[in-house]
Amino acid sequence: MKVAVIGGGPAGLYFALLMKKADPRHEITVLERNATDDTFGWGVVFSDQTLGYLAEADAPTHARIADEFAHWDDIDIHVRGTTITSGGHGFSGIARKTLLRILRDRAAELGVDLRFGSDVADDARLRGLDLGDVDLVVAADGVNSRIRARYADHFVPDLDVRKAPFCWLGTTKLFDAFTFAFVENEHGVFQAHAYRYSSEQSAFIVECDDRSWAGAGFDKMGEAETVAACERMFAPWLDGHSLMSNAPHLRSPWIRFTRVSNERWFAMDGEVAPVVMIGDAAHTAHFSIGSGTKLAMEDAIALARLLNEGARPLAEVLQAYHDERRTEALRLQNAARNSMEWFENVRRYIHLDPPQFAYSLLTRSQRVSHENLRLRDSVYLSGVERWFASRAEAGREPESCPPPMFTPFRLRGMRLENRVVVSPMDMYSAADGVPNDFHLVHLGSRALGGAGLVFTEMTCVSPEARITVGCTGMYEPEHVDAWRRIVRFVHESSRARICLQLGHSGRKGATRLMWEGMDEPLEEGGWEVMGPSSLPYGPRNQVPREMVRADMDAVIEQFVRATRMAEEAGFDMVELHCAHGYLLSSFLTPVSNRRTDEYGGSLENRLRFPLEVFRAMRNVWPEDRPMSVRVSATDWVDDGVTPDDAVAMAAAFGAAGADIIHVSTGQTTPLGKPVYGRMFQTPYSDRIRNEAGVPTIAVGNVTEPDQVNGIVAAGRADLVALGRPHLADPHWTLHAAAQLGWQDQPWPVQYVTGKKQLERTLQRQQEMLGTSTI
Repeated sequence: MKVAVIGGGPAGLYFALLMKKADPRHEITVLERNATDDTFGWGVVFSDQTLGYLAEADAPTHARIADEFAHWDDIDIHVRGTTITSGGHGFSGIARKTLLRILRDRAAELGVDLRFGSDVADDARLRGLDLGDVDLVVAADGVNSRIRARYADHFVPDLDVRKAPFCWLGTTKLFDAFTFAFVENEHGVFQAHAYRYSSEQSAFIVECDDRSWAGAGFDKMGEAETVAACERMFAPWLDGHSLMSNAPHLRSPWIRFTRVSNERWFAMDGEVAPVVMIGDAAHTAHFSIGSGTKLAMEDAIALARLLNEGARPLAEVLQAYHDERRTEALRLQNAARNSMEWFENVRRYIHLDPPQFAYSLLTRSQRVSHENLRLRDSVYLSGVERWFASRAEAGREPESCPPPMFTPFRLRGMRLENRVVVSPMDMYSAADGVPNDFHLVHLGSRALGGAGLVFTEMTCVSPEARITVGCTGMYEPEHVDAWRRIVRFVHESSRARICLQLGHSGRKGATRLMWEGMDEPLEEGGWEVMGPSSLPYGPRNQVPREMVRADMDAVIEQFVRATRMAEEAGFDMVELHCAHGYLLSSFLTPVSNRRTDEYGGSLENRLRFPLEVFRAMRNVWPEDRPMSVRVSATDWVDDGVTPDDAVAMAAAFGAAGADIIHVSTGQTTPLGKPVYGRMFQTPYSDRIRNEAGVPTIAVGNVTEPDQVNGIVAAGRADLVALGRPHLADPHWTLHAAAQLGWQDQPWPVQYVTGKKQLERTLQRQQEMLGTSTI
């Protein structure tokens, strides 16, 4: 093949040398607009795993890179006068200039045609460079790729310029560990990411949010002033060493990260030949996970391998490359996004105690889990668990050190045995609102299963408040009797507490049972529905009656009546359902609330009626028993509830007496487009807890004990609710305790022999694997 590579960074050079190594007959030309030794970065970071890929791809290149490495295992986190160290992380740093020199030399040895100072802004210019007929153009021209811009209609790029300014500096101070240093002053919060990449220098990245940046006057400073100000700010960690900038071409060294993604990575109808992108032209990953160069070089490995595998049409090869690498890039970009957003919003976390702050930082990307930290540094993690357990028991040193999910938690006078919650899940199995034997077995078995708190399904406050004819209710005396039977069983047979979730279906009412058609209206026997505005939930649903003041007063009285009945039935806690597009949720979101009176428009107005309902309930609910509110923190549409709205909503309910906010998302409009994934709703809980300052319950695709431990230990939530895992395994919590080796988890006395057998079985399995925790 004859290939023109536009861009002489790590991606372009590594691809070129791998192609020549695979087949010396290939004619590979690298065209780089800068001079040979020009580079505007400092150090490059590789994980031990990435080094393995490089060794397999080209051993001589790997050996030369390895000879230049500065290696470290520890991460040091300096915050609020405390230094916390975690080990076992296994990273290596190398100077970017050194890496480029190694790649250039190796490419030249193999016969690659290297042309520096060759500015190819447009692939059409290749015709004037005596290259002959080119078979393929490889766009390796970086984050500001001009080739990508030229073919934007085909690649469909998404360039997300982020909000946190940062400057990439260097220093002669040699750091022994990857170092994060945080400064909180009158201007805001600033952080440094520092690591040694050679025997002479370290990279030193300074980052902050916009408000802190402007408050410190960085927006008005040039290069020299910025460097001097950063030296003063981070003097305690520089030990008298200076900072340096190598970006004289910029008026200011401050830049903003651009997250690059593209729908397609190749175009067969390029000006002179098909065009394919690699490296930062195709994707970027935030520097805080150190994977940009890793991704770029792995792109080069994959593209060179596929081009040399055999006689296939070029379009098939490029499609295979796109499919393989885009999936991997998106996976890593998701982790990088989590990490990036943590650092962009570090002001949110700076209030956390140093041990929790450090743990939150280390697990920010969701790629490093609780048990993964144990494998890396068991001493560090044991310290975190001891600290967390002592905080859970109001400062008392615990007799034993449980995993975070098995620490107790208090809400007013209610003490929970652990942090696991059985989510409210509609069963659609009641008759005339009366819970029956199915509900007794369903809720009772999950209480026996070890969860600290069990929620009922949404229980409706009137016949017209039901979603379906199978929904449970709390509006007739027989409802109290039936619920009392269930509550009594939970209290007498388990250590679980039980919460009654109260709600009103609003415009989503009078629909079929779930398995007959979700949100589909009843064909007969329906009832009139109402809402804040006369907007149906979906095109097939009823148009709701717009509520007037008399309707609001009636609904408030229905919730008050149901709350009093909850006390009669013996519930430990009551939750007000203000999520998922039901009545009170439909007041909160502008998607369904188009009122022009004092109950519509601004968020303050949209909150007014749900707060009236909550306050009326709180006034009749016993003072020593907690109340929660479930909210949808986003509608997953552009014109719906914003993250800022969600924080304000939670704060308003907290001020009104809510003890904890149950953070869900969506289901407010059929037009919502959720972005699903592991723990996909946890970031909303995280933000509410750490900005509104109220406890939260996280929910949403949490499936593993490791995830629960990570969420609560990092302060992303105080409790974690699991729905479908509890449908598949009513004893999920008991099994989790056995898997983690936590033998102090109480089991029903009738089940103790099963506990012992399960622990013995797990013991044998773990001994075979050499990972015993019991």
